[in-house]
Amino acid sequence: MQFPSSTVQAAPPRSSSGATQPLLAVRDVYKTYSLRHGQTLRAVDGVSFTVMPGEVLGLVGESGCGKSTLGRCLLRLNDVSAGQIIFDGQDITRLPERILRPLRQQMQMVFQDSYASLNPRRRIGDLLAEPLRVHRTPDGRKHTPMAIAHRLEELMELVSLPRAALERYPHEFSGGQRQRINIARALVLSPRLVVADEPVSALDVSVQAQIVNLFSDLQKSLGLTYVFIAHDLAVVRQISTRVAVMYLGVIVELGETDTVLHNPAHPYTIALTQAVPRPVVGAPRHAPLRGEIPSPVNKPSGCRFHTRCPAVQTRCQNEAPTLTPIAPNHAVACHYPVLKNTNA
Repeated sequence: MQFPSSTVQAAPPRSSSGATQPLLAVRDVYKTYSLRHGQTLRAVDGVSFTVMPGEVLGLVGESGCGKSTLGRCLLRLNDVSAGQIIFDGQDITRLPERILRPLRQQMQMVFQDSYASLNPRRRIGDLLAEPLRVHRTPDGRKHTPMAIAHRLEELMELVSLPRAALERYPHEFSGGQRQRINIARALVLSPRLVVADEPVSALDVSVQAQIVNLFSDLQKSLGLTYVFIAHDLAVVRQISTRVAVMYLGVIVELGETDTVLHNPAHPYTIALTQAVPRPVVGAPRHAPLRGEIPSPVNKPSGCRFHTRCPAVQTRCQNEAPTLTPIAPNHAVACHYPVLKNTNA
């Protein structure tokens, strides 16, 4: 199957560490699934972006937009149908498992369901020690039992859990504590890239804030790079340095967090920001988006958002927009972006 070439994107900013080469580069990535009756579902439909070392890229959008599928593709948990995924300058898109396996130490994932991602029949200490027993040290040696025990104690301190937690089972912890354990497991091999797939969406609001703060503290202290997947803009605003907004398999807006969330240019991003509840008496209420999300199997022609866009025009129905820079580090896939005077 042939896939059309994707679009131009905004040039990535220099990372906080001063690096000029991205740690992760995603180029025209597609992920398709074959359905019954000859139908094809393009869950990811030509996505391109880069992530610099030490950066936190927030990936946001409604349920079903393809952000979780994309997150799994980044780590080769799902193979892509077309395109390239380049990690630290190496194309890992088609690497065989025997070559990819050592690289997996540098790329880890935190899943949404904190309980389902832990084996309920194994103690936490065994779960955390397993990656150390499977993978070797950088110089090719096995991890000694003493080194493993020391590393587990370090991890418990990093995620603010008592050492006694290593002897307990997953069902003995709360949801927030289990997610801390999942974060510890992701960090056990000292990765450079962590993909977090809605890691706080199943938690209480007060616990969400604690876990987001933990992610932020770990990023700063360990120099981690995150792709942080979420649908809650408040969470994304708190942790991300840049934001990519997805809709029906494509990125419709990409830029620095303050720019995208405070000065959005795409009608879909505007609708998302207006839908965030504001605890202010008398705050204006905005009308929700009209219509339903189109089926990802039968996407609209032209701009796939035009069926819900309040400012749709004829061109939008016939011609698909490309992700085009409208300002430094800010790109939008819209024929008629909403441009505001930032000097006002």
